[in-house]
Amino acid sequence: MPVRIPKAGAIEGVAFATAGVVGFAPFYFMLPSANQRLASQTLKWAPRWERNISYFAPPAERVAQRVEPRVHNTVVRVDNRLPLEKMAKGVDRRIKNGVDRFQPKH
Repeated sequence: MPVRIPKAGAIEGVAFATAGVVGFAPFYFMLPSANQRLASQTLKWAPRWERNISYFAPPAERVAQRVEPRVHNTVVRVDNRLPLEKMAKGVDRRIKNGVDRFQPKH
């Protein structure tokens, strides 16, 4: 009996559709008059998008202002606990040693 492939879920369908759009976008822009079609669609849809964005922008700004101090404090705390400078110096030293090893000696 052949093995059946399970039916794709909604998330998988959205992922495949997004991949298709992103994958074929460069070919769309290579077609003649693609710029004119894109400009006409932008003129048609931009006012609607701006209305929708203006509906969501003020609440999003309030949430961002409320969350920003906590996020900033967390980033500073994590940054202080990580040995980033020591690690960066070590990586730099290893790169220089690797380059020096392959440089011809004069």
